[in-house]
Amino acid sequence: MQGLHLTADLHGCRCAAQWLLDAGALGQACLDAVRGAGLQAVGQLFHPFPATAHGPGGVTATVLLAESHLCIHTWPEQRAVTLDVYVCNFGADHSAQAQALLDALLALFEPATVQRHALRRGEPAAAGGAFPV
Repeated sequence: MQGLHLTADLHGCRCAAQWLLDAGALGQACLDAVRGAGLQAVGQLFHPFPATAHGPGGVTATVLLAESHLCIHTWPEQRAVTLDVYVCNFGADHSAQAQALLDALLALFEPATVQRHALRRGEPAAAGGAFPV
């Protein structure tokens, strides 16, 4: 259960429009980035959304990893993207691969600004113990 959860909100993406609009192209780029980072894809779903009154429809791209998941949502009308990479570190520490995957996708979208967050998940409870749910 211990792992690293990385998120990034991208604004002002200067990439080619296909990365925001084309589910097939974005899906292949995701799979290539997963492989390039040394992670293992075990499933995938790339879903395009129809255009609305606000502009062209975006894409949700999800890659299930042996190590956990990658999920991307695009908002082409805002030139914005959200990225979500989670890797569990059960058999080995995959933190460097998660960071490499996120960095590859940031390079793909060419954002003007990025808000990044990292969360260590499943860390052992502090001396006071875990909080009950």
